Amino acid sequence: MTDLGALRESMVEHVRARGISDAVAEALRAVPRHLFLPETAPEDAYRDEAIVTKRDADGLPISSSSQPTIMALMLDQLGLEPGQRVLEIGAGTGYNAALLACLTGPGGEVVSVDIDPDVVGHARRRLDAAGFPGVRVVCADGAEGFPGRAPYDRVIATVGVWDLAPAWLEQLGPAGRLVVPLDLRGVQRSVAMERAGGHWVSRSVVPCGFMRMRGPFAGPEMTRVLDRGSDLTISLPEEREIGDVLAALDGPSSMLPTGTRADRAELLDGFGLWLAVREPRWCALYETCPGRLPSTPMDLPGFTVTVGIVDRGGLCVLEHGRSGDALAVHAYGSEGPGLAAGLAAHLHDWEAAGRPASEGLRVEAHPAGPGPVPPGAPVLDKRHTRLVLRWPGLFPR
Repeated sequence: MTDLGALRESMVEHVRARGISDAVAEALRAVPRHLFLPETAPEDAYRDEAIVTKRDADGLPISSSSQPTIMALMLDQLGLEPGQRVLEIGAGTGYNAALLACLTGPGGEVVSVDIDPDVVGHARRRLDAAGFPGVRVVCADGAEGFPGRAPYDRVIATVGVWDLAPAWLEQLGPAGRLVVPLDLRGVQRSVAMERAGGHWVSRSVVPCGFMRMRGPFAGPEMTRVLDRGSDLTISLPEEREIGDVLAALDGPSSMLPTGTRADRAELLDGFGLWLAVREPRWCALYETCPGRLPSTPMDLPGFTVTVGIVDRGGLCVLEHGRSGDALAVHAYGSEGPGLAAGLAAHLHDWEAAGRPASEGLRVEAHPAGPGPVPPGAPVLDKRHTRLVLRWPGLFPR
C-alpha cells in the first residue's frame, strides 16, 4: 500500500532545499496533491515535476499542475499573510488555490479565475474533495480579474502573461503585490511587483516556465511542432517567416568555436534572457526524442534544449564544443555562418557584462508609451505597459 504521507514529506523536503519559507512548506504538507491529480499515480503526483492535464487539438499542453518548486518560490514571492484576500489568474487543477487558502488561513479569501469551463469544473470538484469548499472558482477571462471581490491584497497568475492587465493593477489595494510569470520576449520570469509612484517595480525575479494565457489577452508568442517523430518544437517571441527549419537541419552545417565556458544554469537563466531581449531573431528549440538537435549544455532531463537565431535563410544553435567544455555554435543553411557569428557575439557580450541573470534583475513597468530610459537598457513595449530591464552595474538611472 502506498504511503501517501511519506511521498508528500519527501516532496516537501526536496522543495525545502530551495530555501522556501516554513509557512509555504507547511502548506505543501497540508494539501494532498494527489487528490488534485486523480488520474496520476501518487508516486508521480508527488514528484517535483509539472504534470500536463489538458492538451489542445494539436497536442500542445494548455493546462497543468505546475512544478511544486516553482509554485513554492512564487508563493514566497507573494508574501501572503493570514486574513488576506487573494486573486488567482489560472485555476489549473485547483492545487495552488488550496495552498493559497492554507496560507491566508480561515480569515482569508481566495478567488481563482479561469477561461476554460472544463478546467473550472475539475478544479471545483477537486477543491471540494480535498476539503477546500471556501475557495471561489470563477469561469471568466482572467484578464478582467474579478471586480466583485476587489480590492485584493495579492494577485498571482499561474499562467504565462505577456502584459500586465490593467484590471489586475486596478483591483489591487494600495499596498498590494502582484506576482506573474511575465513574458520577456519569449522567455518567462516570475516577477513580484509593487507600486512605486506612477509605475510598478519588481521586488524579486525568479526563472520559471508556464503555459501561456489564452483568450483576447494572449500575447504574440508562437510555439510550433516541426517534427512529430522527435517532437521537435520551436518557440519564437512572435509569429514571423522562418523558412524550412527541417530542411536546414538536414542539410550541410558547420561549427564555430566560441572559447566560452558556461554551465546549464548560467545559460538557461542568464544567457537565454540576455539573447531574448537583445536579438529579434532569437529562437528556442527542444525535442523529447533525440534525433534532430545536437547535444547541448542546456539539456534537461527528457529534453534536448537549445537557443539560437533563425531566419529564412538558415539558423544556428548553441551546443557543446568538440574540444573541452567550451561552447560552440552550430550553423545550418546558406545564412547559417553569418547568424552563428552574431550568436557568438551575443555570448561574448553577455560574458563581458558579467553574465547577468535573474538574480539582481530589476523590472520596471511604466504606462505604455515613450519615456526616458537609461542608454542601452532593454525596453519591451507591450499593449498596456512599457517594461524597462536593469541589472546591477548596467544601465543605471
